[in-house]
Amino acid sequence: MLVLPGMSVMPKVTGALALGLAVMTAVLSGRFRRVHPFQLMALLFVLWAGVVLLIVGGAKLPNKYWTWPQLLLVAWMIWELAPSANRVRGLLTAYVFGAYVAVLNTLLLYRREAGALRRFAAGGADPNDLAMVLALGIPMAWYLGTVYHRPLLRWACRAYLPAAVVAVGLTGSRGGLLATTVALLIVPLSMTRLSPGRLAAAISMLALAGILAVAYTPDRLVQRFASTGTELEGGLGGRGRLWRAGLEAFTQRPLVGYGTGGFRVAITPMLGENVQVAHNSFISVMVEQGAIGLLIYLAMLAAVLLSAYRLRHLERRFALVLLATLLMAMLPLTWEDRRAAWVVLSTVTGLAAVGASGGLVPRQPSPARAPTLRGRPKVTRPADRPTVPAQRRAGPASA
Repeated sequence: MLVLPGMSVMPKVTGALALGLAVMTAVLSGRFRRVHPFQLMALLFVLWAGVVLLIVGGAKLPNKYWTWPQLLLVAWMIWELAPSANRVRGLLTAYVFGAYVAVLNTLLLYRREAGALRRFAAGGADPNDLAMVLALGIPMAWYLGTVYHRPLLRWACRAYLPAAVVAVGLTGSRGGLLATTVALLIVPLSMTRLSPGRLAAAISMLALAGILAVAYTPDRLVQRFASTGTELEGGLGGRGRLWRAGLEAFTQRPLVGYGTGGFRVAITPMLGENVQVAHNSFISVMVEQGAIGLLIYLAMLAAVLLSAYRLRHLERRFALVLLATLLMAMLPLTWEDRRAAWVVLSTVTGLAAVGASGGLVPRQPSPARAPTLRGRPKVTRPADRPTVPAQRRAGPASA
């Protein structure tokens, strides 16, 4: 989660307001949406994480464990508050414009501290985390720029692409560069369904993003990006030894694991004190929750992927590119408990549900109730029809 200076209380306030709104909506309607397999697997994963902590023991629950119920609530709120296509697009728009704030703050930081800092990230955030957050906004912005009809909104979303590419370059994150490359695939994949005017706009945006990235990225960061291939061969900046230690620790407790937040404890015998986190979401889950927890977590991701694959045309391409970008973020970072990851998974699930239902997901009907009768019901009798006299048959004429 990205927190800007002076705004650390805002996520808590907005989260409480969103939770209250979701609960009020469900209570007033008296109905809940049918649960998606993604939410079921998420609930099962949170319960399993609690069971593992009970098995391994401990004086108190780690702070990371309390993140799981919060993320489960986030998934439920998005599911309840976004039952239509417009609501889902509203969530995507909120993410993009929130990322815009981080982009602008990163650019301003570069302008102020260009000679003092080597890497730049808004609000003192981790550059790698920020780069991934901004990369996730790229397919969202392009999709919104394609489906929106208002010119102002359409161009505001499209303009995010070059701005985000420049900001990712200023972070100096090599993993962020790879994730951004995957995110930009949404542009060529959607070109086949674009009009000539929108096709020209797409090519212009890609060209502008490349020109700005080359012009504003400092030389030392360009050299850092150029060494990406060397880093991949040399152990990913020290991540390789963490992964090997994690796999060795997993063999000692393969089923249950070491509990939430136990990765550092697990690899300390191999690497000594002052060790880092896993820097890989799947290895982190595997070591902390065991093979059972990893299977549940993978089932949760598979439920989202299968739902996205059932979408049609542009929405399917957008959802698959967004999930691929998220995968690129989860491989080099410990993102299994990051809010951005769960927001993406929940939003794709909501989009898939809307696409499957034709625009609006029905809520689960409340139990039928017997009608309440007050007093004696009135019986309305139909009005009497006018009597039509039967006509006599004409008898035979008398001679």
